[in-house]
Amino acid sequence: MPGFQVQYQTVTVGGIDYTIRSLLDRQQYADPLGAAAQTGISPASWSLFGHLWPSARVLALAMHTHELAGKRILEIGAGLALASLVIHRRAGNMTASDWHPLTQEFLTENLRLNQLGPLKYQFGNWAEDNPELGRFDLIIGSDVLYERQQPEQLARFIASHAATKAEIIIVDPNRGNRVSFCRAMQLLGYGVVMRTAHPWTENGEAYKGRFLTFS
Repeated sequence: MPGFQVQYQTVTVGGIDYTIRSLLDRQQYADPLGAAAQTGISPASWSLFGHLWPSARVLALAMHTHELAGKRILEIGAGLALASLVIHRRAGNMTASDWHPLTQEFLTENLRLNQLGPLKYQFGNWAEDNPELGRFDLIIGSDVLYERQQPEQLARFIASHAATKAEIIIVDPNRGNRVSFCRAMQLLGYGVVMRTAHPWTENGEAYKGRFLTFS
């Protein structure tokens, strides 16, 4: 037994169904060897990676039609990596990254459930150097600004892994750290365009958030 409970759900993105294995609820927790604690993940935030958040649905739908040709693509703070699965199904050059020790395990199972081949995965800790990641032409993420220290850390991480003419797309559910993040990105030389996301997700759930696009 893994020490946590899971559920299976069908998620529709662009009219295509994906079977997603996720944690049963936010109360799940299992870190018997202390792997999560060693990376700085607290018990209170341990389960966050394993849920399908509304912003992830919004990003995944955007990636269903986004131009991918010739681009090396990175999803940051991927969690269940729904957007990565969508891009991978479209044969995009995709790499998923996260710092939770179970992200890769869930990704492998969700690839299997959807009859998709292997997808590149790299551990990504925004507070540290990650030289093995390299640089990317398109960097995407959803709901990644939920802690106070994250705007500056994430901006530096992105700048370290963005190609010269990279596009960065972040879907944010109007969290308070958005302004600090945009300011940090602008100080690093990035311009930003904001647009309001559609008020409903594809499954009919009300949504309030924005696309932050940096270049």
